[in-house]
Amino acid sequence: MPARRLRLPLDPYLLCLIATVALAFVLPARGRATLVLDKTVYGAVAALFFLYGAKLSPSAIWEGLIHWRLQALVSASTFVLFPALGVAVGVLAKSRLPDDVVTGLVFLTLLPSTVQSSIAFTSIARGNVPAALCSASLSNMAGVFITPILAALITPAGKGLSLSSLSDICLQIVLPFIAGQVCRPFIGAWLSRHLRITAAVDRGSILLIVYSAFGAGVASGLLKSVSGVTLLAILGVDLAMLAIVIVSTTWISRQLGMSTADEIAIVFCGSKKSMASGIPMANILFAGHAVGLIVLPLMIFHQAQLFVCATLARRYAARPKEDGAPAAERGLNPVGAFR
Repeated sequence: MPARRLRLPLDPYLLCLIATVALAFVLPARGRATLVLDKTVYGAVAALFFLYGAKLSPSAIWEGLIHWRLQALVSASTFVLFPALGVAVGVLAKSRLPDDVVTGLVFLTLLPSTVQSSIAFTSIARGNVPAALCSASLSNMAGVFITPILAALITPAGKGLSLSSLSDICLQIVLPFIAGQVCRPFIGAWLSRHLRITAAVDRGSILLIVYSAFGAGVASGLLKSVSGVTLLAILGVDLAMLAIVIVSTTWISRQLGMSTADEIAIVFCGSKKSMASGIPMANILFAGHAVGLIVLPLMIFHQAQLFVCATLARRYAARPKEDGAPAAERGLNPVGAFR
């Protein structure tokens, strides 16, 4: 069936990210260009979260809240289990990896779940798509408020939220997100009809922020300290945390007697971390630090989660068909959270 097909998740956007990082290494912004870039990034972050607010449907959240046990498990995995792993990683890796890399490893555990890939993988695996749509949407809305607070309390570089950081969070994240929600009744349908335009703004903003973060690291010379051994260590820690969360959410779902469809939604929504939300937040929360180093673990984790979950989705999809039409076959759009 078409819903079970899945291409290798090495998509063109990943290649664009790699090319952007390479450009930052070869031609970082310097001097007056840095000031212009900083102001452009400031506006790009605000535009990005305005789009998030305008695209996320509140109705998707309320419709899925009846599955309260499922939602509670996903939220616990995202904002309790993952941060607990982050604290452990922060302690164990403190003397073994650069400080900003450790901060990045901890920071990625505090982020909300993804929307598109969580729902798409749940659909491919024949899981509970409406519940996944609700979980991913709720996670992203909650993450706007929860992640900055957790970052200030837990990350090694988070010495509490300064007035400047709090102001930037409000101006670049919270207010645009709320404005997007307010404007959604007026522009939501238009955005749904012009997905290519919104995708270009969405992904273009991330590429711009990545270029700024890595360019600043190159200009300061900090990124030269990242060795091949460090990259392998980051990948190893990322995979270990991902494996722990997937195994834990699977085991707990089965212990609670969840259906396979619900288990799939819990596993895929509870194990994801959003690079689209994480990079802009890191740019605000860790101003003055090597943001390029801090977001590096997140970028590696993003690709690792795609490969691992793609494999897992294939295994789930290969199981015998259960009674009743699965959610993915009832006409539900895997990216319906943006409608």
